[in-house]
Amino acid sequence: MDLENKNEQVVKKDKGSFLSGLMVGILSTVVVFIIIAICVIFGRKQQKTPDVKMNQSLEEILQEDDFVDQEMLQKLSVIEDMIDVYFYKDDIDDALLEEGVYQGVLGALDDPYTCYYTVEELNKLMEQTSGVYYGIGAYVSLDETGMYPMITKPIAGSPAEEADLRPGDIIYEIDGEPTYGKNLDSAVALIKGKEGTKVELTIIRSTETDYLHVTVVRRLVESPTVEFEMLEDGMAYIQITEFSDVTVPQFADALAGARASDMKGLIIDLRANPGGSLTAVVDVAKMLLPEGLIVYTEDKYGNRSEYTCDGRREFDKPLVVLVDGNSASASEVLAGAIKDYELGVLVGTKTFGKGIVQKVYSLDDGSALKMTVSSYYSPKGINIHGTGIEPDKECKFDAEAYYAEESVDNQLEYAKEVLKEMME
Repeated sequence: MDLENKNEQVVKKDKGSFLSGLMVGILSTVVVFIIIAICVIFGRKQQKTPDVKMNQSLEEILQEDDFVDQEMLQKLSVIEDMIDVYFYKDDIDDALLEEGVYQGVLGALDDPYTCYYTVEELNKLMEQTSGVYYGIGAYVSLDETGMYPMITKPIAGSPAEEADLRPGDIIYEIDGEPTYGKNLDSAVALIKGKEGTKVELTIIRSTETDYLHVTVVRRLVESPTVEFEMLEDGMAYIQITEFSDVTVPQFADALAGARASDMKGLIIDLRANPGGSLTAVVDVAKMLLPEGLIVYTEDKYGNRSEYTCDGRREFDKPLVVLVDGNSASASEVLAGAIKDYELGVLVGTKTFGKGIVQKVYSLDDGSALKMTVSSYYSPKGINIHGTGIEPDKECKFDAEAYYAEESVDNQLEYAKEVLKEMME
């Protein structure tokens, strides 16, 4: 998926003003946040159902749970006073402090995929989902430690490609701001910006002994998520770089083009695909899989949602799927289903291992929460979170050969060999 604050001058506040702001921000204008925090985030009272009474008063909510209680509010008041008296700056932005509370609560869950969106960040997320935005033109995911954003693939013809950013490049700093521990969406939001502006990236590259400092000029990026071409011997090649709103029609067109070109076998390339929309990958899977389960999700209450295929468009030719350590989430849904049904052969290296699902909850003030709400399971009931999917035929990527003058993609060449044998 695919896969891009500040100070306002304020005078010393009257005692209790910061507490008032927090009360408004936490408890009054975002009552939904409190309800989710009580019933979903902390899950202290597992006997509760996920249904909540949206007409409850603030006092009723506070009486039902001790997450937000008088002691906590008193402590916040003390913290406010100490900031007023001791902190060395006067220009403290109350709005940023309020956002920090929300981010801190969600950060305590120790889940890199659960986060708080400001109104601006939510708008940027919507831009990304639409497939058009201003940025550098690269797919980004978390590295294997979950602590740094990492380039998984520059988009062809993009500023990122022109700046020679490469898959596997770890983004250590963005305009001098460290990225360690930032959630992925916050890091991506820093990379995006106005058209024509510059962003300075400090890069860690495994083949270099020192940091790389790369300046990239932002511009309008249209993110094609599907690429198609016919290879030799009737082999078709379709690459899916992420699963977004535009992926389904793009994949349908590519598959139709392959059939019209008398395709005898197909390679689907899911390498460096960070995932994206569950709906999109399910719709793509419906164009390939036999009748039956595609994937199912299950939340902590045991509620199960099943996504199925009617099998009317089951793919009936030899199929190879390319995967690697950056194939994650939705791409693993597709790869896992193909493997379970033995519809094709997986080639490459073990996938990332993200077997959980997120959902965005909009709040009344235009901000939002993205939360991990369930785990997903392949048709055979396998959850690959933290373990990934092993390929049927392993082939490690040769970066040296790829970035040499002749630019050989050894994994793709091996996939072609495997497919050719299947076609004979």
